[in-house]
Amino acid sequence: MNHRLHLRFEQLEWATTQLFRSVEALGDKARTAPGPGQWSAVQVVQHLVVAETGIGQYMEKKLLQAEGLHKAGFGSFLKSRLLRVLLRLPFTRFKAPASLAKLTPAEIPPLSELQAEWEAVRRRLERLLNEYPGNLLDRAIFKHPRSGMLTIYQTLDFMLDHVLHHQKQVERISKALA
Repeated sequence: MNHRLHLRFEQLEWATTQLFRSVEALGDKARTAPGPGQWSAVQVVQHLVVAETGIGQYMEKKLLQAEGLHKAGFGSFLKSRLLRVLLRLPFTRFKAPASLAKLTPAEIPPLSELQAEWEAVRRRLERLLNEYPGNLLDRAIFKHPRSGMLTIYQTLDFMLDHVLHHQKQVERISKALA
């Protein structure tokens, strides 16, 4: 794994660990939604696991068609930056994409199961990054539902910002349940 990918991966690992600590700190309340139509902290974790699973599968599929990957242009850079800013704003909320909602099981597994599943998904991502071809670093590898095609660097930035965005949500849930 090149140095820039490694740094982003380490940041993603750190953010995920912090998120799990916050959810675990809720104890039995982690499965309680703060209000009708709102997610519980465990549902937030489930959403992140499903999202990261989908991202990994999409990138693996695209790597099989590596010769067809296009260079990411300036528009991709701008859209990626805008997405990063929006995810970091405290008042910004997004509805989960319908495609992601379809992949989310109706029954919410225990946090320990989600943690084990996420760990397996993360190790798969780590293997993908370790084997990532250097000649594809500037190629668009993942199609974000709102910002379009992203490079591997932009994808990892999004994944980090996504976890941090939902960390704020878990903090709001904690305050509401206190």
